Amino acid sequence: PYRTKLAAVPGASREAAAAAAAHHVLAKMFPDQAGDLDAYYQTTLAAVPDGDAKTQGIQFGEAVAMEMVALRTQDRADAPNTYRPFSTAGTYVPTPFPVATSWGDVTPFALKSGSQFRPKAPYALTSAQWAKDYNEVKALGAKKSATRTPAQTETAKFWEFTGPGTYNPVLQQLAAKKQLDLLDNARLFALFAMAAADGTIATFDAKYAYAFWRPVTAIRNGDKDGNDATARDAAWETLIPTPMHPEYPCLHCSSNNAAATVLHAFFGDEVGEFSLTSPTAPGVTHRFTRLSDYVAEVENARVYAGVHYRASADAGSALGRKIGEYVVQNYLWPMR
Repeated sequence: PYRTKLAAVPGASREAAAAAAAHHVLAKMFPDQAGDLDAYYQTTLAAVPDGDAKTQGIQFGEAVAMEMVALRTQDRADAPNTYRPFSTAGTYVPTPFPVATSWGDVTPFALKSGSQFRPKAPYALTSAQWAKDYNEVKALGAKKSATRTPAQTETAKFWEFTGPGTYNPVLQQLAAKKQLDLLDNARLFALFAMAAADGTIATFDAKYAYAFWRPVTAIRNGDKDGNDATARDAAWETLIPTPMHPEYPCLHCSSNNAAATVLHAFFGDEVGEFSLTSPTAPGVTHRFTRLSDYVAEVENARVYAGVHYRASADAGSALGRKIGEYVVQNYLWPMR
C-alpha cells in the first residue's frame, strides 16, 4: 500500500471501494465538476449489488480518500508565485510572470525531493554542441522556416498541446486493450499518475535551478553568447508560443517519458496500436504501435516548434525515464 495501511472489513466490495475512493478525491479536487462526477459515481455503483459488501466497500473507499486528501494538504502546491523579475531600477521588463515558479518545491508522490534526479547543468555557450543545437532550432523552429517540412510542422502543432491530455489517453487505451483486473488496473493507474506528477515536479525544480534561456531569447541575442558559430537574428520568432517558464530541461519530454516508462514496465515497447488527437491540430490523428516512437515524436516536436534545444529534449527524456523506473521499482509491489 501507499503511505497508509487501512484494514477493510473482510468481504467488502473492491469495486465499490475503488469507485468511492476515486470519486471523493476527484470531488475534493474539482468541486466545479461535482455534477458530472456524481453521475459517473452513481452509474458505477449501480453495477455493484446492494448489500453489506457494497456499503462496507463505500465506507472504506471514503476513508482511503480522506487519508489521501489529508496527506496532500501541506504539499506546497498552492504556494504563491514570488518570482522576482530581473531588472535595474527604472528599466521596463515584460510584466507577465513565469508559471510554476515554486512547483519544484511541491512534495513529490514517490521521489525523496524534486532535486533527486536533477540533471547536470546545460552546456557551455562557447561549446560546439551549443552552436549545433542553436542552429538546429534556429532553422527548424522558426515561424517562417525554410527547412521544416509540412509533416514536421504538423507534428510541432500537434504537440503544442501539453499535459495529462497527451498521456492519459494512452494509459486508458492500453489498460482497456490488456484487460487487466481491478487491482492491477488500480496499481497501473496509480504508478502512472505518480510518475507523471513527479516528472513535472522534478522538471520545474531543474528549470528554475538553471534558468536557461529559451531559443527566442538566445537567437535574438546571438551576438552575446561568446560563440562565433551562433549568428544573431534580430527578428526571429518561434512557430508556436514559447511557454512561460525556463527552457531546460524539456517538461513535455520528462512527464511523457515518465508516464511511458511505467507503461513499458507493464507491457513492453511493442504495445499494439494506440492513437491520439490534439486540440492544437484539429482533425489530425497520430497513431503509434511502440512507446519509443511516441516519446521520440514529443522530443522532435519541441525542436520543430522552436521552443527547445535538442539537448534539453534529451535531458528531459532521460529525467522522465529515471523517475518512471524509480516509481515502478519502489512503490506498490505486488504481494503475490
